[in-house]
Amino acid sequence: MNELEFELKTLVIESLGLEDITPDDIERDAQLFGDGLGLDSVDALELGLALQKRYGITIDPETRNMREHFTSIASLAAFVAAQRRA
Repeated sequence: MNELEFELKTLVIESLGLEDITPDDIERDAQLFGDGLGLDSVDALELGLALQKRYGITIDPETRNMREHFTSIASLAAFVAAQRRA
């Protein structure tokens, strides 16, 4: 697991107050919403705010494919890395 993915897993757990779960419990390609980790739209907003605060990135809900960026830890890591380079 790369460092950014581990940081994101930790951020998800801490920002959403997920109890009894560790970064190792979250697979990098597992779905974050719905049947996967079970996050919902409120969680998405909280996670988006946490990402903006932690990484200093801008998340525009009007951005095309934004939902796809939040699909899994792997896709979220790719999105964050791209935003940090921009």
